[in-house]
Amino acid sequence: MILVTGGAGFIGSHTCVALAQAGQPFLIFDNFSNSRRSVLDRLAQITGAPVPCVEGDVRDEALLARVLADHAITGVIHFAAFKAVGESVAQPLRYYDNNVAGTVALLRAMQAAGVRTLVFSSSATVYGDPASLPVREDFPTSATNPYGWSKLMMEQVLADVDASEPGQWRIARLRYFNPVGAHASGLIGEDPQDVPNNLAPYVAQVVAGWREALSVYGNDYPTSDGTGVRDYIHVCDLAEGHVAALRYLRAHPGLLTVNLGTGRPVSVLEMVRGFERASGRPVPYRIAPRRPGDVAACWADPSLAERLLGWRASRDLDSICTDAWRWQDGVARSLRG
Repeated sequence: MILVTGGAGFIGSHTCVALAQAGQPFLIFDNFSNSRRSVLDRLAQITGAPVPCVEGDVRDEALLARVLADHAITGVIHFAAFKAVGESVAQPLRYYDNNVAGTVALLRAMQAAGVRTLVFSSSATVYGDPASLPVREDFPTSATNPYGWSKLMMEQVLADVDASEPGQWRIARLRYFNPVGAHASGLIGEDPQDVPNNLAPYVAQVVAGWREALSVYGNDYPTSDGTGVRDYIHVCDLAEGHVAALRYLRAHPGLLTVNLGTGRPVSVLEMVRGFERASGRPVPYRIAPRRPGDVAACWADPSLAERLLGWRASRDLDSICTDAWRWQDGVARSLRG
């Protein structure tokens, strides 16, 4: 059985669906600090079976030890981390405590239980502002905020643990680019509990009428239409990448680091037009000054993941926007009663 820490969150819940589709039993471990318990019922509707869950904090090493032993866990997919850049700048100690100390507690519990297979949720933020594009795994790493530093620190902890017991650990560090979209059922998707920090859910809320307009930060970048360019990957493609990494680790001990992205750059205005096609509604937006720290463009070279994992993203921008809008529209309708 696979333990999925943070499994009720956005990426975690979609990965649980992918695990179920692959016939892999799993157990969610979540403290619901940034997710909702109703996700468990929605997952049960999608998978056709009750979804097992233990409520707990990833820093609770004693509880983790009991869960690893009581449920015959053979591997862990680790999503449990805070992820808002601005919040990390305001509350750095909270981020280092939850993200870094939480990962250390998890690894200690795994080591004691003899569980040495881990798929780790990292981020393309570890590349900072890349000197060239597309971004490869051998590029230099850096960070500009505590969230990014916490991801780099966790990556370093994993490398050191692997080096301390050569050939004993099986660890995948998956560097995501920009996860977006939702499950095609419309039952699960990105559900920010405050103002969305990411482009796609904000645009969806503008279309739904929850927000007045989108602020486009800068239209004078050296890109095709002057707006920022990113690598947006459908969350279901991303989830399938975790299952592929888990399968790879079963046959290959050691430390794996791969990008999970599409390799296809998409601008802010292209995302806006995608939501207009999906919803049949206009997306009001206004041009605002560039934000400090934003880069003009960033997208992945995903060829290593395809070569090693046999995985590649298959869903396009229209699928992303259609699925995200289906989810958002369903949430809007339920709130309207």
